[in-house]
Amino acid sequence: MTNSIDLLKSLSQTDGIAGHEHYVKALMHDYLSPVSDEIVEDQLGGIYGKRNATNGSRSLMVTGHLDEVGFIITYIDKNGFIRFTTAGGWWSQVMLSQKVTITTEDGKKIRGIIGSKPPHVLSQKERNQTVDIKEMFIDIGAKDKAEVEALGIEVGNMVTPYSEFETLANDQYITSKAFDNRYGCALAVDVLNNLKDESIDINLYSGADVQEEVGLRGAKVAAQTVKPDLALAIDVAISYDTPGLSGQLSDTKLGDGPVGIIMDSSNIGHTGLIKQIKKVAKAHNIPVQWDSTIGGGTDAGSIHVANEGIPTLSLGIALRYMHSNVSVIHTEDYKRSVELVTEFVKSLNDEVVEKIIW
Repeated sequence: MTNSIDLLKSLSQTDGIAGHEHYVKALMHDYLSPVSDEIVEDQLGGIYGKRNATNGSRSLMVTGHLDEVGFIITYIDKNGFIRFTTAGGWWSQVMLSQKVTITTEDGKKIRGIIGSKPPHVLSQKERNQTVDIKEMFIDIGAKDKAEVEALGIEVGNMVTPYSEFETLANDQYITSKAFDNRYGCALAVDVLNNLKDESIDINLYSGADVQEEVGLRGAKVAAQTVKPDLALAIDVAISYDTPGLSGQLSDTKLGDGPVGIIMDSSNIGHTGLIKQIKKVAKAHNIPVQWDSTIGGGTDAGSIHVANEGIPTLSLGIALRYMHSNVSVIHTEDYKRSVELVTEFVKSLNDEVVEKIIW
């Protein structure tokens, strides 16, 4: 797992929100190029490594997404405090007093803090309610607007959560920002790496699209560019193994293997793909958790209705503390999900694809 851990660290610690994924894309290009027959890109920013089939004409798209949740600067006041809007879904309660990174147009990184009032001055009413995001600000330690602007900070700059990559008490639990969805990016690379010396009977496009967190936008473009016969949207799933969630809606948990999404608000997992994933998982003794998601969706929502229709399934791993400064995954889940997708690719040929598409 050492190389995979380094890959996860490198990708998750790179900054890139929707519309600003170029740093992550450049890194993906470096990782994908040595293990691909060619690189395929769309004009919105999606990037895929292609492995050509030795035999067969059908194709599979395995896609994560490059973007992470974050913010965009909208205003700098005269006292040097910075206002922002969200890029992706946030719950305001997890934002106050968190460190963030502002990236200027020329790539300079400037640390800031989302400011908060001390509890000593809060009224009883304020103590019992969340703070509206519109009232929040970023403090970078500048005395006025001119000092902020002198650093190159301006309206439109991206702001990303700041959180270090670390192992927890049990070193199979790792934490960082942006596992949603640099996990999917890392898997796309590792699957190609696993297959680099093997012949496959499916044309494989493995990589990541853009702007998932703001409406599954890049997946539409990527699917139209790649035109796959089948697709796996690789993304994280909610882990229901913490207080307040355990046993409420699902039993999905860290350490119990990959997670397949039966349905969410944007897609119903294709039954032919589900059947084939189950067959592969059973043959290789890979545990798979199956879940449904009441709110939210993945790129599967855009991919499955692209072109003439693309049978699509969302597949991933459980994640704690989604859409916050920190997230937690289990390394064994990552390992087994890479194994599952690798073996799924190896199981495909034109005849199998025909059976999947009913």
